[in-house]
Amino acid sequence: MTTDALPTPATPLKTIAVLGIGFMGFPIARRLCEAGFTVHAWNRSLDKAERLRPFGATVHSRPGDAVREADLVISLLENGVVVGDVLFQQGAADAMRPGTLVLDMASIKPAEARDHAARLSERGVAHLDAPVSGGTVGAEQGTLAIMAGGRAADFERALPALQVLGRATHVGPHGAGQLAKLANQMIVGITIGAVAEALLFAAKGGADMAKVREAIGGGFAESRILQLHGQRMVERDFAPRARMSVQLKDMRNALDTAADIGFDAPVTALFESLYASGIEHGLTDLDHSGLFVELASRNGMS
Repeated sequence: MTTDALPTPATPLKTIAVLGIGFMGFPIARRLCEAGFTVHAWNRSLDKAERLRPFGATVHSRPGDAVREADLVISLLENGVVVGDVLFQQGAADAMRPGTLVLDMASIKPAEARDHAARLSERGVAHLDAPVSGGTVGAEQGTLAIMAGGRAADFERALPALQVLGRATHVGPHGAGQLAKLANQMIVGITIGAVAEALLFAAKGGADMAKVREAIGGGFAESRILQLHGQRMVERDFAPRARMSVQLKDMRNALDTAADIGFDAPVTALFESLYASGIEHGLTDLDHSGLFVELASRNGMS
């Protein structure tokens, strides 16, 4: 069965399973509970899922039990290998009813998303790859940017849940959501580096870094990265919201995908090497704005 041949159930989404209750999974599942959906939760470490009980969620020790009655299954797992393992090795896909819709919000490779969609369609299960941008703040406030790839009919069906979480855009067929997320992460990772290098450059020359950030805000250099991540750099606040290790994973996924489609991405390749150097120097668990620390060290400014 191809994904195009899957029927679109007419019944509305009422019951949602959330797989992966971490930094993003917890606020997303909580918002869905508060919006009135029946939520079932699973996480490898059960204690993280238990935090959802006060909000009305039912917690399960096995992913198959969490998805058994779900109309919509939301995956917020670590990477494509883990998503594939939970779906196809730990029994989640086999436990889903025909007509279930899987919404994979993990950031994985486009090829992995297409493979998962094809394998699920053989079971009569629909699929959207729908990675997000906006971090934990966006998840808590319901302001995530959601990039969805898959059938338009499945996207429309998922909208009642997606609208609780943020602004969703259907960007193309299976895998296109992941392409959009990789493009997003390329821009984020590269811009973090540009802001860090520019602020350090100004400080090295004797300017007040905080005042430089203030002065260029509102001009052509203005960006959310300059505002949020630039402030973290000024304050040396690198508590992890999105980790250096995750940013490196995304840059490498972008480069792998670029190689697959025959695209030269030299700027991304440069920044992949910079994030990799930072991690080699012990910055793994810093926020991705912690690339500032790597660049500061190179200039004797740590």
